[in-house]
Amino acid sequence: MKRLGESIWIFEGDTVQFFSMPYSTRMTIVKLASGGLWVHSPIKLTQSITQQLHELGPVEHLIAPNHLHHLFLKEWTEAFPEAQVFGTDEVIKKRPDIHFDGSFNTPQQWPWSSDIETELFTGSTMMEECVFFHRLSHTLIVTDLIENFSAHHFKPWQRVIAGWVGILAPNGKMPLDWRLSFLFSKKQSRKHLEKILSWQPKNIVMAHGEIVQEQASDFLDRSFKWLK
Repeated sequence: MKRLGESIWIFEGDTVQFFSMPYSTRMTIVKLASGGLWVHSPIKLTQSITQQLHELGPVEHLIAPNHLHHLFLKEWTEAFPEAQVFGTDEVIKKRPDIHFDGSFNTPQQWPWSSDIETELFTGSTMMEECVFFHRLSHTLIVTDLIENFSAHHFKPWQRVIAGWVGILAPNGKMPLDWRLSFLFSKKQSRKHLEKILSWQPKNIVMAHGEIVQEQASDFLDRSFKWLK
């Protein structure tokens, strides 16, 4: 567990294989003003993590921000049955074995809205992702909307692929295949980007890769140059 700022922590998880590439996993925890914990993209649950969470506060909300970030969600719902679970329509359809309390595709007054901004990034034929902004720490929280891997994370042949799809730090961005799926809906997606930029984040936490804690606005300009 690493404290990123006031009332926000990250937990590093195991590496998982995705299309022959090693993907690191990272979970973000926010302690809300209510005292409860908001858990973004849950990683594999361990006894150590469970103990650390008990020290931080009760788990109130479990977040599956897109249909790729659900692998460990079931074990979290079983460990914390009182927690509310939220996901996109895509992940809800993909995981009928999990009860969801709400979809990010249906706007509502989110229980965490006094602490965290919520924006569903749409426009792709491939995937939607819900992104968040923690006001207190000025942190933008994403999963795959931006990937920013260190070159050292990959074997040489994997590094070539990662560079080609555009996910190597310090110039990480959305993977190429996903970017291409926005071809006919960029106008719609620019509205979401404008919202993100209006938050003026100082930190950017992504599920995969190096966290950005300096010159975040410049990083976002580079990362989303393809959308402008």
